[in-house]
Amino acid sequence: MTDYPKFAVIGGGSWATAIAKMLCVNLPEIAWYMRNDDAIQHIKTQHHNPNYLSSVEFNINKLRLTSDINEAVAYADYIIFAIPSAFLSAELAKLTESMKDKVVFSAIKGIVPETSLIVGEHFNNTYDIPFENIGVITGPCHAEEVALERLSYLTIACGDAGKAKVVAQCLSGNYIKAKISDDIIGTEYAAMLKNIYAIAAGIAHGIGYGDNFQSVLMSNGIREMKKFIKKVHKMKRNINDSAYLGDLLVTGYSVFSRNRMFGNMIGKGYTVKSAMMEMSMVAEGYYATKSAWQLNQGYGAKTPIIDAVYSILYEGKEAKAVFKKLTDKLD
Repeated sequence: MTDYPKFAVIGGGSWATAIAKMLCVNLPEIAWYMRNDDAIQHIKTQHHNPNYLSSVEFNINKLRLTSDINEAVAYADYIIFAIPSAFLSAELAKLTESMKDKVVFSAIKGIVPETSLIVGEHFNNTYDIPFENIGVITGPCHAEEVALERLSYLTIACGDAGKAKVVAQCLSGNYIKAKISDDIIGTEYAAMLKNIYAIAAGIAHGIGYGDNFQSVLMSNGIREMKKFIKKVHKMKRNINDSAYLGDLLVTGYSVFSRNRMFGNMIGKGYTVKSAMMEMSMVAEGYYATKSAWQLNQGYGAKTPIIDAVYSILYEGKEAKAVFKKLTDKLD
């Protein structure tokens, strides 16, 4: 690309690393903010992130690495946030640079705990960024497979199709196919909800349920997702599209899924705290479960899977007993 907007990636984890890798294929330079100065120095000298996707090697001449979020935001026209939703408010508290004239895309799969809003709504409500300048990057796609350069698909959602196309073009490559969508709210809620269903899949596996039950669980999961999203944001959408069903399946079944791994530990008898400590990574679905359950107290959608996961994670109920009851509610 000869005429390109300036991009900044906010975050130092696996998704931020994967997005930086994709952007560097098409752009001569990007800004990359991460709070870990040691990681920045390691990337500058060794050309890879020491903590996440360390097989990805970067051309250091394409990176403006910084531990100052204001420097990255000031540089960019387009800002992609890729940090766990639980830590978003803490990072944004450091921000003094205005984002009102920026285009902000979220690759965050969760709800902001402080406001109980999906990230796009949070940016709109808290920072007065108009929805036409807000977008979402969803799958079905695992950062680990981007690192391995396996064929992967992205969905880029934005109210302004032109801005969605810009991001899709900048992320696309030989092994990345990106399509655009106008369902900003629906795709972001789907990205959040699929993590809850992946935890449920992991719990089921940890307890000892097999593939037959997993197929029923995922089938019910996509229908439950449809009911929930319809209550939140009613519009014409095909829940079987890759952004919804595809993302649910890859997160529910993949060995790379942190949420499935977390659920598997819970099913095997780990406490929430011990599972999180052993993983040393954030399972977004843990926080999403509480937010989705609380939101649904007002919406009233029929969500037996979300209710079951909530009762295990937040009410301390025994996983085997909860899932035994859940099996009678699925079809």
